[in-house]
Amino acid sequence: MFELSERGQEYRDKLLAFMDEHVYPAEPVYREQMAASGDANHHPQVLEDLKAEARSRGLWNLFHPHPEWGPGLTNLEYAHLAEITGRSLEIAPEAINCNAPDTGNMEVLTLFGTDEHKERWLRPLLDGKIASAFAMTEPAVASSDATNIETSMVRDGDEYVINGRKWWTSNALHKNCKVLIVMGKTDPDAPTHRQQSMMVVPLDTPGVRVVRGLPVFGYMDREGHAEVVFEDVRVPREALLAGEGDGFMISQARLGPGRIHHCMRAIGVAERALDMMIDRAQSRVTFGQPVADRGNVQDWVAESRIDIEMVRLLTLKTAYLMDTVGNQQARTEIAAIKVAAPNVALKVLDRAIQVHGGGGVSDDFPLAMWYAHMRTLRLADGPDEVHKMTIARREYRRRSPEWGRKR
Repeated sequence: MFELSERGQEYRDKLLAFMDEHVYPAEPVYREQMAASGDANHHPQVLEDLKAEARSRGLWNLFHPHPEWGPGLTNLEYAHLAEITGRSLEIAPEAINCNAPDTGNMEVLTLFGTDEHKERWLRPLLDGKIASAFAMTEPAVASSDATNIETSMVRDGDEYVINGRKWWTSNALHKNCKVLIVMGKTDPDAPTHRQQSMMVVPLDTPGVRVVRGLPVFGYMDREGHAEVVFEDVRVPREALLAGEGDGFMISQARLGPGRIHHCMRAIGVAERALDMMIDRAQSRVTFGQPVADRGNVQDWVAESRIDIEMVRLLTLKTAYLMDTVGNQQARTEIAAIKVAAPNVALKVLDRAIQVHGGGGVSDDFPLAMWYAHMRTLRLADGPDEVHKMTIARREYRRRSPEWGRKR
């Protein structure tokens, strides 16, 4: 059921060859260029070289479901490819123009953008010429409940005036970032899920101020996770995506496919961590025996394989359901993989770190950085607890269809 189509297999073979011939050899070059720059947000030339090579091979915008903008792969076909890019998390997704948050923003602009939005922002994003950021989370409220968002978007004639403070605005410090998609409140008195709207805001709009980049467990990611202040930011009425009050609906449309992408990349991280664990265990000797002969290490390797296979099958099932019955009908599975995949990746990474000893927590290996990144996924796109609540509610209603509806 979850086997790749002939088209999907063709893209998989092409992507694997690209990874072996270009991406993995580029990893040390990437690190050297980043270190030489002395700038945590530097955009190294090797990435542009990889992007040109990927495009020449037809490995471009593979995530995009619309044939006009990409190859039009299904969620199931793309899921296998997203996993492969997770094996080189820092550079592979961007090398093929399939990196978050640009993927989600491109889908939003495709579905809800005006012709002007598509010409000015979507097309250069699809061409990999610019980057974008998504500004939803706020420091002053519990943003796991998006209805708490307080940033105001007040109509003033033919313009909206935006005031608020955002953080964890990923990609806002990317050297090529030119535009933000911002979520705020246009009508605080409307029904709860009709108060929010989304708008397209150029990063250089007067009143938009990037305050700082936020570290993740001490790591300053190249694309940045910015705190951004909006002070009397004026945008034209045409900046509105869809219509007033459609912000919550857009956010749900944006996050469904993105969760598949994140989860499959997490599985790719886990696969590479398992490879590194095996290689390290087989190459190290303690007390006269290879580490690989130790029973606890064999348990870790076996359990890692079991864990990865289980979460991969669940994620592929979710992709299949999204393709066949739609995102709404796959809500339980989408929520389940968002909890399961990062937690499995963290378990495998923790075992790999332990087998690497002191090296595992150093920067000589990527394991500690990957661990930090995977840990953030338990919060990004909604914390585990919100997804578990979604699953529980649907399970309750499976037994009692009216449960909770009148509360």
